[in-house]
Amino acid sequence: MISLPLPPKIIQKKQNHAIFEIEALYPGYGVTIGNSLRRVLLSSLQGASITQVKIKGVSHEFSTIPGVLEDVIMILLNLKNLRFKVFEGESAKVELSVKGEREVKGSDFKTSTSVKLVNPDLHIATITDKKTELEIELFVEKGIGYEPKEQRKNKKAEIGMIAMDAIFTPIKNVNFQVENMRVGDRTDFDKLSLDVETDGTITPEEAYFEACEILLKHFNIIFEGKAGKEKEAPAEATAEKSEEKTASKDPADIAVEDLKFTGRTLNALVKNNIKTVGGILRKSEKSLSELDGMGDKAVSEIKRKIKKLGFEIKAE
Repeated sequence: MISLPLPPKIIQKKQNHAIFEIEALYPGYGVTIGNSLRRVLLSSLQGASITQVKIKGVSHEFSTIPGVLEDVIMILLNLKNLRFKVFEGESAKVELSVKGEREVKGSDFKTSTSVKLVNPDLHIATITDKKTELEIELFVEKGIGYEPKEQRKNKKAEIGMIAMDAIFTPIKNVNFQVENMRVGDRTDFDKLSLDVETDGTITPEEAYFEACEILLKHFNIIFEGKAGKEKEAPAEATAEKSEEKTASKDPADIAVEDLKFTGRTLNALVKNNIKTVGGILRKSEKSLSELDGMGDKAVSEIKRKIKKLGFEIKAE
């Protein structure tokens, strides 16, 4: 049996940056664990990002604003660097309204208790005319990883709204280094140093342990697969019986929560005041796709779940 490493320790910490060290890893495990943690940290942690911007008097991003030094593209690039933390719900709206010659910063945005801006000193724009007014609305959403604006093309947008590519990940940078170390008589054991820098919406320690938890949950499911196979037949029978029981109910009595939709689909239904299967069946496929927050994947999931119950969603 291979030996296990020593518990991790923090050897350096400064603001949103920390270096974790794990010693006495069995030979080869430094790269295995370091690469796994790095990939999860960069791709799988939830964060918040600006997804839409509305600037008063601006109809598209290739514009200029009279009395403002920066063009709209430069302002959007500056806005993209704002980092928010959303405490309640899946999204939030923040607004800015300033007038006169001045430097516009992130701190000029009005935020509520449900959202926090962690870098308020960030430069947004420079107003060069005392009569110029600048009004900006930002829509901030929670998400994971990176989402290009093209993936949200099915969402309804207000006139003058500019869609933004969303970088949700709260991690700015991750690197790891593996060195040899002595354990007993052997000198080929690994020492792993993991360098983590966040955007300030999460601490390096929170990010590190969240990444570890994600990996643990995946391995627990894989590990429990052996026991699951032995119970596969009874479990399938129970699932079929549950579906039959649900299908026999009146659609108006079946709550959307009972169908085990993914979080995004369920949120879209509840947001649009659709609480039962009966409410879904009153909509056509087209009207469902036009609901706020509803994309093609969500509609496909709804059709699939409804079909399992023996119902069909009308096309028009």
